[in-house]
Amino acid sequence: MLRPPPPGEGKRGEQGYLAYLLRQAQAATRLAMERSLADLGVTPPQFVVLTMLRAYPGLSGAELARVAMLTPQTVGVIIRNLERDDAIKKTPHPVHGRVLQWTVTRRGAALLDRCKRHAQVIEQRLTAGLSARDQAMIRRWLAKIAADL
Repeated sequence: MLRPPPPGEGKRGEQGYLAYLLRQAQAATRLAMERSLADLGVTPPQFVVLTMLRAYPGLSGAELARVAMLTPQTVGVIIRNLERDDAIKKTPHPVHGRVLQWTVTRRGAALLDRCKRHAQVIEQRLTAGLSARDQAMIRRWLAKIAADL
């Protein structure tokens, strides 16, 4: 029986399909983030939600699900947990009273700052050996894929 090669070799390397290689890279990145953020008691989806709320305060749960690329059910659980931990707070929408808007609290901002320090270590590993120009090109390419597909 033929054994598959390790990541980075054969069809799991430069000979592989782009879609597979993107998935492989995403899985490796997510696992590294899970391990790193576990020290803080935060999951990668919680980190994404906190990041999006800091960047775009006042999002509803449905909007959060869209920008975080998570299901509404998952975001509902994340919101409950982050609210319980006083990392986020809710306010009613000024026009649509039944819609809740979420913002990061001081405690949540401090937690997010700690998470970002952990994420920056992984980001540095991702960009090791890449020039600023190469990094910009890869960011454009990844953003274009997300926008076009």
